[in-house]
Amino acid sequence: MITRLAPVCVAALVLLGSGTAQAATAEPVPEVMAALGDSVSAGFNACGWYVSCTSRSWSAGDNAQVSSHYLRLAGLSRSILGHNRNFAVPGSTSADLLGQVRQAVAAKASYVTILIGAQDACKPAEKDMTPVQVYRQRFDAALAELRAGMPGVRVFIASVPDLRRLWQVGKGNALARSFWTLGHICPTMLASPSSMKAADVARRARVRARVMAYNHEAAEACATLGPACRTDGGAVFGYPFTLDHISKWDYFHPNADGQRALAALTFKNGFEWMDVR
Repeated sequence: MITRLAPVCVAALVLLGSGTAQAATAEPVPEVMAALGDSVSAGFNACGWYVSCTSRSWSAGDNAQVSSHYLRLAGLSRSILGHNRNFAVPGSTSADLLGQVRQAVAAKASYVTILIGAQDACKPAEKDMTPVQVYRQRFDAALAELRAGMPGVRVFIASVPDLRRLWQVGKGNALARSFWTLGHICPTMLASPSSMKAADVARRARVRARVMAYNHEAAEACATLGPACRTDGGAVFGYPFTLDHISKWDYFHPNADGQRALAALTFKNGFEWMDVR
C-alpha cells in the first residue's frame, strides 16, 4: 500500500563502521547520475498529494529549494546538466535494488546514490521484516552488477533513517497518530503510537536494531568496492529531524525542507568532487 512507504525521520545516533574513508583527491564530476531507492529518493509527498515529486529529490532533483546532489554537481561542471535520472520507486525494498541498478547501468550512470531499507523493516509484523542476511545478499548482488556494468562508477550509500525517531517526534501529535493508525503506516514501528507497554517498547527497539543492522551491512558491502563507494557514516540515521521536516500530508515522508536537509547532509559526507567551472 502506498501508505507504507519509506520514511525520513531519524535519531541522534551515528552508525559505527561506515567502511569508507574520504578520498584524498577530488573525483571528476560525472556526466550522468542516477538515484536508486524508495519513496524518499523519489520525493514522495514533497510537492503534491500522495505523488512522487522527483524534482525535489535530495539526490537527482532539479528544484533550487532542495539543492540536490545533481544541482550541486551541476554547479561544478555543466557536463551533467540534463543527465539526472531517478529510478527510485515508492515502496521499494532491497529486493527491488537489482532491477534499479540495471536501469542505472542502461543509462550509463557513472554516479549512483542508494537509499533503501526502510521498507524492509516497515512491515505489517516483525516476522515479515527482511532478514539481515538476505538484505546483505541483495546489496552485494546489486553492487556487483553495478560495478560489472559500469566499472568506473562512483556509489554513495545513505544510511536508512531511524524509524524510532519518527515515533519520538510524532507520538505527541494527534494528527500524526491518526495518519499512522488509519493509514497503517509502518506498523512494526508506529502501531499503537501512544502505548508505553513493555511489549510495544521492546517491539520498537527491535525494529530500530534491525534498521541499524541494515545500515551496518550496507556499509560493509560498500567497503568491498574500495574508494569507489562512500557511505554517510550513519549521518542520515543520526540526524535529529523534527516534524518541520515532514510532510503534513502523511506525517511520514520528508517535505521540501526535509529533502533539502538530506541533500546537504549527504553531500558533505560523500565524495570530494572536482570543480571545473
